[in-house]
Amino acid sequence: MRRGLHVKNDARSVNERALKARAVAVVFQYLIAVLVALVVIFPIYWMIISSLKSSEEMLRPVPTLWPSEFHWHNYVDALKMAPFGRYFFNTIVMTWGIMTLQIGIGSFAAYGFSKGQFPGRNALFIVVLGALMIPIQVTFVPIYVMVAKLGWINTFAGLIVPNAVSAYTIFMLRQTFMAVDDSFMEAAKLEGMGRFSLIFRILVPLCKPTMITVSIITFIDSWNSYFWPKMVTTTALRRTIAQGVYELKRTYAGLETMNQNQIMAGAVMAIVPIIIVFVILQKYILTGMSKVAMK
Repeated sequence: MRRGLHVKNDARSVNERALKARAVAVVFQYLIAVLVALVVIFPIYWMIISSLKSSEEMLRPVPTLWPSEFHWHNYVDALKMAPFGRYFFNTIVMTWGIMTLQIGIGSFAAYGFSKGQFPGRNALFIVVLGALMIPIQVTFVPIYVMVAKLGWINTFAGLIVPNAVSAYTIFMLRQTFMAVDDSFMEAAKLEGMGRFSLIFRILVPLCKPTMITVSIITFIDSWNSYFWPKMVTTTALRRTIAQGVYELKRTYAGLETMNQNQIMAGAVMAIVPIIIVFVILQKYILTGMSKVAMK
């Protein structure tokens, strides 16, 4: 009888130690998550509060973590110093054009690489993957020469067409299309659907999370694009929002005060659309990424 009680007490102590160890592990995980979140969020927080400070407060030797007085007019001043309305319009048109072309072309290419049957399919796909390792700084010279010869400098065509195809988008969609059972395709073919209908009425709806994921990634990359728009635009007529923020810096160059508060205000206005899109659609990014990784 005593031995049984002793065994029960030992088992209970083991369970208690296991529960305590698990609780400590959970607390440690939460601490790490909070620290990582603070590291990621703090630059955004600093940008926002800096956009609401005065120039004098920005120049203090000891930085302040909260504005002593809110200066909302910094945003109005930033809008006056640069044509942000035109920059936003140019960025929206460029981003929409790039997204449409990359998703459309990527869907056709992914269908061919995942469901098509032709010689050298896998070899060609490896070539596409190889494009992911080539930075734009290596290829922009010949692309720029072609754009200049076509007369596309300071045009939407020059901003959009060179970015019409994305190897990353093709890879993501191809991996997801491969996960779709061929029986769906065969059934659709028996109903008389062509390739266009197979892609946009069968594959795309079945792969909605990944489609939204690549759309968001394309949107963010296009919206934040700075290098290529700077190469093909020489006037404010077709400049984008990323260049607009830089123009604020150039506006105040040479003055005694850099007015970094107004530069920060321009940066805040530039990232607001990205934050809104990410917050609304973030769940699709996680779902889409997990499906591609599982494949």
